[in-house]
Amino acid sequence: MHDADGSATTRATAHQPSPGRTVTGWIGLAARLILAVVWIWASVAKLPNLEASVLAVRGYQILPYSVAVVVGYLLPMIELVVGLLLLLGLFTRWAGLVSTLLMLAFVIGISQAWARGLSIDCGCFGGGGQIALEEAQKKYPVDLARDAGLMLLSIWLVWRPRTPFSLDQKLFGEAAYADDPDDHHDVSDDEPADERTQEEEKSR
Repeated sequence: MHDADGSATTRATAHQPSPGRTVTGWIGLAARLILAVVWIWASVAKLPNLEASVLAVRGYQILPYSVAVVVGYLLPMIELVVGLLLLLGLFTRWAGLVSTLLMLAFVIGISQAWARGLSIDCGCFGGGGQIALEEAQKKYPVDLARDAGLMLLSIWLVWRPRTPFSLDQKLFGEAAYADDPDDHHDVSDDEPADERTQEEEKSR
């Protein structure tokens, strides 16, 4: 009887996926790594020349000069931190939230520049400043599509931060995934296994 109960429990447990290793978890891992590469690349491209980063921010003609200078200097460092956190899977939901807000800011900035007839390079990966109008008109749709897509990946991580190979799981366990929809999904998946176990016990 004991062996039968143990085997039934083992079978039920075997159907439970490892933390984060579900379809949504693997999608999240892909989103994490893509965003990590983008943010680290953007940061590394800007850090050697922070003055150019300031000029790129000023080119959007939204912020006052003093604020644009601060943003220009801080942005590459923020991008680097967000990229490293996503690469490690540490504070994934918060990193995803910051990533979402940054991408939203970029989408708004590029959209208003396009609407106002400004001809600037987005400065997303270094550079920035004035460029030829024809070149700007060609780049704006591409930049917007790219940033909108990356914003969707960021939103995914805010919604479902549970991913494989993350420090969140190792350091904080399930507490790192409060309000994660996967938690509710896992519970519902476990119910049929529990019911089968109870039915087997009754039949014995």
